[in-house]
Amino acid sequence: MAITRIKSSIQPFSPGGLGDPATGRWTPNTDVYLTANGMVIKVELAGMKSDSLEISTDGQRLRINGVRPDFCRAPHCSFLVMAISYGPFETVLDVPPGYDLGAARAVYLNGFLRIDVPPATDKPGKSTRVPISTEA
Repeated sequence: MAITRIKSSIQPFSPGGLGDPATGRWTPNTDVYLTANGMVIKVELAGMKSDSLEISTDGQRLRINGVRPDFCRAPHCSFLVMAISYGPFETVLDVPPGYDLGAARAVYLNGFLRIDVPPATDKPGKSTRVPISTEA
């Protein structure tokens, strides 16, 4: 079984932050693992609110995107180290057959987005949006 990450480039230090200079987007750290109940996709998104996130599916493709605001930075500053990315982000994963993205459930808690994807029972899912809960 293989998970294909469609967009996953991390660029070297730049004044605008880590990410793709052409689009200004960055890719969050993501873990994917299996449990007895299916697949878990866990995304590190500290400093965000759940209403700043969007999760959508199209067949076996899962897209997670949003914008992480930077409210703490002084207007004019010079970075010595910049390892935290701000602004728009997107991560796209191709989930292998055998998992039902249409039945996925998402929870955003303590800076982590967890998406539980159960094993497939019938036909492949169609395009949908996955609701995000803030309660475990």
